[in-house]
Amino acid sequence: MHRIFGISFASVYPLYIEKVERKGRSKEELDQVIEWLTGFDEGELQRHIVERTTFEDFFADAHLNPNASLITGVVCGVRVQEIEDPLMQKIRYLDKLVDELAKGKAMEKVLRAA
Repeated sequence: MHRIFGISFASVYPLYIEKVERKGRSKEELDQVIEWLTGFDEGELQRHIVERTTFEDFFADAHLNPNASLITGVVCGVRVQEIEDPLMQKIRYLDKLVDELAKGKAMEKVLRAA
């Protein structure tokens, strides 16, 4: 089991916020991206933060967006579409979306809108 699986989502969430805000994006946009990927509404997302849910439990509770497989590219030197471990792939999907948001990509493209 990879170490990141046991890390709480709540401990990484402020880092995501910091990253996107540093690049002129908002917490609300970040939440929209997380909600798109996981299917969580605002209340569910906040519950996971308050309960300090691990990444493993966070994604076990999620209903991954059917278009998540459209997320491609490199995160930490690895192509997300080639990651074999399903949980690690979901975590890297989230990382990739946060990166795209921070890089100023249009929200429609980040959310893989048709």
